[in-house]
Amino acid sequence: MIFSLLVPLLIGLAAVTLPSVSAAGSYRLTDPDGVTHFTNAPTDPRYRRIPGMSGTLAGWLRLPEGAAGKYAQDIREIAARYGLSPGLVESVIRVESAFNPWAMSRKGAQGLMQLMPQTASSLGVRDAFDPRQNIEGGVRHLRSLVDRYPGNLPLALAAYNAGENAVTHYRGIPPYPETQQYVRKILETHGGGEPVQVIYRYEDPDGTVTYTNIRPPAGLRLR
Repeated sequence: MIFSLLVPLLIGLAAVTLPSVSAAGSYRLTDPDGVTHFTNAPTDPRYRRIPGMSGTLAGWLRLPEGAAGKYAQDIREIAARYGLSPGLVESVIRVESAFNPWAMSRKGAQGLMQLMPQTASSLGVRDAFDPRQNIEGGVRHLRSLVDRYPGNLPLALAAYNAGENAVTHYRGIPPYPETQQYVRKILETHGGGEPVQVIYRYEDPDGTVTYTNIRPPAGLRLR
């Protein structure tokens, strides 16, 4: 989510004070608190497309000309340094912020790869709105999650979106519509549209690590 407006705010005033909303976002959601959110990268199924705005048949918004290419060199260089596919990093940025370096979620996530302030600080990112710093921190964080869930990209992506604690608690991809849609979108663009399959990783008492699509028995520890 990139912008939030109180419902009572007049539409005309919003158009004057936030001219980028109508140009950059074409989905709208009014939450239970009465706050209206506009975005060009919806991650919640409750978002509704604003009539008259263009989008692809798959529901993707058309990005501004050159939006992805503007950061292509940084993405290639940083992804290579951390051993990740540039295509994967680009897909994450596309879903996280639609390549808007000034994007900010209502929870406080910032920049291209939507880093939370605490996460950004722990990764050595001083300015989360600086594109290169943001990509550097985001790719480093994604690399750590890929290492934590080796061979299980869906779990790594779910942890990037919902946090590692949520993945641990649910022993797999959390049952959050936003997270499931998030993982699906990235895999569709990076992995050729393969369906999202919930994969569990757990450790037996004897130390054996197992990957399975069957929910593990209660009491086994997810790693």
